Amino acid sequence: MTVLKTSMRNFFAHKGRMALSAIAVLLSVAFVCGTLVFTDTMNTTFDRLFSVTASDVTVSPKSAKTDETPQNGVPLSLPAAALKRVEAADGVKSAEGAVSSMNVTVVDSHNDNMGSSTGAPTIAGNWTGNDLRSMEITSGHAPRGPTEVMVDADTAGKHHLKMGDELRTIAQTGDFTARIVGIATFKVTNPGAAIVWFDTPTAQRELLGATGRFTQINVTATAGVSDEHLKRNVAKTLGAGTYKLQTAKENADENRKGVGEFMNVIKYAMLGFAGIAFLVGIFLIINTFSMLVAQRTREIGLMRAIGSSRGQVNRSVLLEALLLGVVGSALGVGAGVGIAIGLMKLMGAAGMDLSTRDLTIKATTPVVGVLLGVIVTVLAAYLPARRAGKVSPMAALRDAGTPADGRAGLVRALIGLVLTGAGAAALYAAATATKASEGSLVLGAGIVLTLIGFVVIGPLLAGGVVRVISAVLLRAFGPVGRMAERNALRNPRRTGATGAALMIGLALVACLSVVGSSMVASATSELDKSVGADFIVEGNQRIVPKAEQAMEHSPGLAHVTRYKMLDATLTSPDGRAKDWPVTAADPSYAQDLRRTTTQGTLSAAYGDDAMSVGTDYAKKYGVHVGDTLTVAFKGGRTAKLKVAAVTDDSTAIDQGAHYMSITTMEKYVPADRIPPNVIMFAKARDGQEKQAYAALKKAMAPYPQYQVRDQTDYKQELKDQIGQLLNMVYGLLALAIIVAVLGVVNTLALSVVERTREIGLMRAIGLSRRQLRRMIRLESVVIALFGALLGLGLGMGWGATAQKLLALEGLGVLDIPWPTIIGVFIGSAFVGLFAALIPAFRAGRMNVLTAIATD
Repeated sequence: MTVLKTSMRNFFAHKGRMALSAIAVLLSVAFVCGTLVFTDTMNTTFDRLFSVTASDVTVSPKSAKTDETPQNGVPLSLPAAALKRVEAADGVKSAEGAVSSMNVTVVDSHNDNMGSSTGAPTIAGNWTGNDLRSMEITSGHAPRGPTEVMVDADTAGKHHLKMGDELRTIAQTGDFTARIVGIATFKVTNPGAAIVWFDTPTAQRELLGATGRFTQINVTATAGVSDEHLKRNVAKTLGAGTYKLQTAKENADENRKGVGEFMNVIKYAMLGFAGIAFLVGIFLIINTFSMLVAQRTREIGLMRAIGSSRGQVNRSVLLEALLLGVVGSALGVGAGVGIAIGLMKLMGAAGMDLSTRDLTIKATTPVVGVLLGVIVTVLAAYLPARRAGKVSPMAALRDAGTPADGRAGLVRALIGLVLTGAGAAALYAAATATKASEGSLVLGAGIVLTLIGFVVIGPLLAGGVVRVISAVLLRAFGPVGRMAERNALRNPRRTGATGAALMIGLALVACLSVVGSSMVASATSELDKSVGADFIVEGNQRIVPKAEQAMEHSPGLAHVTRYKMLDATLTSPDGRAKDWPVTAADPSYAQDLRRTTTQGTLSAAYGDDAMSVGTDYAKKYGVHVGDTLTVAFKGGRTAKLKVAAVTDDSTAIDQGAHYMSITTMEKYVPADRIPPNVIMFAKARDGQEKQAYAALKKAMAPYPQYQVRDQTDYKQELKDQIGQLLNMVYGLLALAIIVAVLGVVNTLALSVVERTREIGLMRAIGLSRRQLRRMIRLESVVIALFGALLGLGLGMGWGATAQKLLALEGLGVLDIPWPTIIGVFIGSAFVGLFAALIPAFRAGRMNVLTAIATD
């Protein structure tokens, strides 16, 4: 009980000094809990949607998948005769045919795309009784003819649609217009999909290209008949294995699985950044307790003198850490719920609707948050607690606050050097790897080892690096600058730990900056070297026939190249089979993309019954020019094709592609199975580039789902996409950097308390308040720049190594983004200035006589 009372007294006596450490724990726990609540809420939203929309039993084509559109762009369907047979099955209360397609684009009268900007699908189908499970018509009525359409209320609200407005639906089988006659509102949360409904004949004709067919049959059971029993009855009627049958639970589980995989990626990525914040927070907590122990040396010595054991002192410090962890974690759990709600609002602004009605806080979430926060805090305080337990009773006779370790220990330095050396060797091995998959594992080991090595060796590096930085920056500030340098060097372990906290975040920033910049530079170089086409057309929907025709008839073009991909099974001459997508293109593609060949000529691969293979496939299966491959086209016949060329796979564009002509593909694949173009290319006539570009944009304007780009546009788009991704990552890393800044603030604040008498003496002999504040600010800047220098150097090393692995995938240009690196380094100085504002202000307000009299 005495230990507990002592811990409670010390905790509340130094609550101001604990505050910043508590904030670090709070932020880290909040990010973890916020991530868990946010992803659990999204899962709940989708679970409710899938559970409500699934009928008792669903009948669909045997090979249908909920998240996949067939390669020809038209949904798989089953005949209406199957509906009659299902209706006759035992236990069926009702059955109705449904039509649904996600391979559509819907535009308004201004040609604006009504689809979601968040990646949620646009869905077109017929209005059925099953839709009433999740929807209710709140305006107008359901569509009754080919010129009528109904739209969901969320889409109508976002795009300001009203009754009577005209919508144009673009499907693979054609496009058509209809006027809005009804608006339906979701009874559950709609995560962001845009939905339009037509009457059944219109949906069949326009979405499937045939009447009398459905994409699925929704079956409702009579009272007392279970879903499993109904499924068995329907299977008996239709014939086992003829169609795909699912109960409501199976249907919901299949939908949930696809969403769950996506949500797990988001969840674990965000938790990874929370882990980085926790790692940075560990340094803050270690520094806090180390300095508190140093400042209470005399107090601990007196406790030892009056009979306290080492274990009691140790437990006293750990109990303080436990209290800190509990308080910070409890507050963090509450803040995490706030973060989750904020993320939901942010997603809502971006177009994905998430209702707070679905807010899900599982019982495990606060438990995980509190346990994680407490465990991390107590573990971080363990070393300072051990150090406190080693204080002898004789320490009561010394001055309080005397640093116990002015130098980093020799053993620590040796361990740091060994770890850093091992990490450097791993990075070298990764840079010289011959396979990216193997090198990435070694790269991960090198990153971890060098990071730990730099953290351990930080105190040793602090002496030299701080002196160099001080020689460059602080000499101009005279005696104040020299005092700031000596303060930073006074306790290398403290300076090393404080700088290491900032180092981690900035190392990741530098690494990702190098990787992102190198990817852009490599892709740009590859485009300049390989792409001969002037214009590239692609979008979020495979190119529909009318858009293809519009492009082909655009004036000023020398040629237009079609580019299709379809699934096939390739069998090598030695009988080994492998599923591998093949690319069918017009012969002009050899001009649009200049591929290097290691054997044969690419133009020959576009001949009759010929093809090319990539070097990876050729090497693995022992294929050479002149060999014959057996190609079984999915949905088509099997062909014997002669290998006319082997293309070099050391490229980032079309890596691993197997080429053939569209004419060859058409010989073996039925017309209704031929896939639409994934992308199309065009070359302008000499001297007509600008006119052709303008004409092509005009020709494709009625199809806003496609983008027309020249090479400059394409490069800029690539740069923007990578930039957006990096900005998102930087935003997540900002949490770790904020915690690191709190560490600098806390170190300076506790350092000011530790040097109270010293500050009083300096003020007494003539140091002004302004000079004192400047000294503390300069000390903070030096510590921040020390961490930045280590972090940026380490991160550039990681990034350069990662680029060597990317070179194996065709991204062979290393580009160091010096403006970003220099900007971050200069920004670190301002971070140091900001971190010193409050400690410097408090130091300047000290009463001189009181400070001198401080024990």
